[in-house]
Amino acid sequence: YRKVIKPKEALVKDDDEIRVTAAGSVSAYISRAAKLFNEMEKTYLTITATGNALTKAVTSAEVIKRRFKGLHQITKLGSQEIVDEYEPLEEGLDKVTDVRSVPCIEIKLSKEALDKSDKGYQEPIDESLVTDVDPEELMKARGRGKGRGKGKGKGKGKGKGLRGFPPEKKVWVGGVSEGTTWKELQEHMNQAGTTKWVEVFSHKGAGTGAVAYATAEEATNAIATLNGSVLKGAPIECDVWQKRDKEAAA
Repeated sequence: YRKVIKPKEALVKDDDEIRVTAAGSVSAYISRAAKLFNEMEKTYLTITATGNALTKAVTSAEVIKRRFKGLHQITKLGSQEIVDEYEPLEEGLDKVTDVRSVPCIEIKLSKEALDKSDKGYQEPIDESLVTDVDPEELMKARGRGKGRGKGKGKGKGKGKGLRGFPPEKKVWVGGVSEGTTWKELQEHMNQAGTTKWVEVFSHKGAGTGAVAYATAEEATNAIATLNGSVLKGAPIECDVWQKRDKEAAA
């Protein structure tokens, strides 16, 4: 059998919607949130995602809440059915249809009060945890290209390399200045939590690095507070760690 490739539907997206994908950048979603709240003067935005993008949607929401004060939140979880069709390669066989259920999420972040009786409601976080977004720093740190070059330098964690940590505990770092050592990167990233492993990549991954924390909360905090921060005179970009293509497709 061969899977029937269906034409992609033209999706209509509302102005206040941020549609998160597994390959998207958290920094891009923060920039979009800044445009919605500041330039377009929206009072709320909605983050949506399906499948393996759910984790990134939750991380994006947590980061946005730490960049804009007073955001109320309501989260809704659900699922949607996807129908796959397979046509036979030999005559005499019938088409096969496979129906699978894919999880989906919708997160509403609002400057105005939301329904506190909703089971998915979360009140605004303490303002002391919020670092106001700086549009100029976000633009400076837009040097993407998540290289996975060979790591140069070691970090903390007895015998436990970067692969020993799950993606939600790791942070991808871009814009790393040439000559930056893993110890310098470690000292900088320790501002968000105690790092357990730090690498500065070379070769194809030059200019990037990776940091692993003990908890997913510390990794999220690092993305929220250190993205756009300055290390050795240059702004760095902190983003969620993306699984390799093979893992993401699983």
